[in-house]
Amino acid sequence: MNSYCDLTDEELIRLYRSGDDRAFTALVHRHKNRIFTTIMLLVKDRCLAEDIFQDVFIKIINAFNEGHYLDNSRFIAWAVRIAHNCCISHFRKKTAAFAIIYRDEISNQIYHQVESQEQRIITRETHASVQMLIDRLPEAQREALILRYYADLSFKEIAQIVNVGINTALGRVRYAVMNMRKMMERETSPEVV
Repeated sequence: MNSYCDLTDEELIRLYRSGDDRAFTALVHRHKNRIFTTIMLLVKDRCLAEDIFQDVFIKIINAFNEGHYLDNSRFIAWAVRIAHNCCISHFRKKTAAFAIIYRDEISNQIYHQVESQEQRIITRETHASVQMLIDRLPEAQREALILRYYADLSFKEIAQIVNVGINTALGRVRYAVMNMRKMMERETSPEVV
């Protein structure tokens, strides 16, 4: 697998298409955390996220085998779009209303390296506070924020995934951050008696 580390995503995909299954394993290994984290943030259920994660990679394999992936595409954005669509599909099947929810387990996984018990407590409390703020955002803002800061997608990629204009995607993230700041200011400002 080490020989695959220096290859680009597109090189790994070409190797896989030519019959090298280890190249696909390397590609999955390279991006699994970002894709799984994005799914978890969207569905808030570890078992469901694991099922959707498997579905995503089955769809990716099928797309590769059927020639639906273009070599000039950015693989991670394309894979996150598939993951996003699988999550939407799940929610549409389950309920008429699609909800995106943040999960505290992901918060703990993302920030797992802390130096002391005191630092761990402070970090856990901070992440719980951030989780509550994200949960209070309007659905569209919450979705855009997760795709921007946890999936690390560009505004153009977010716009394509959620089927809106780039300015709308940018605005949703901007308003999400502004709303979180306002909520934090309200919670930290001293009460006037």
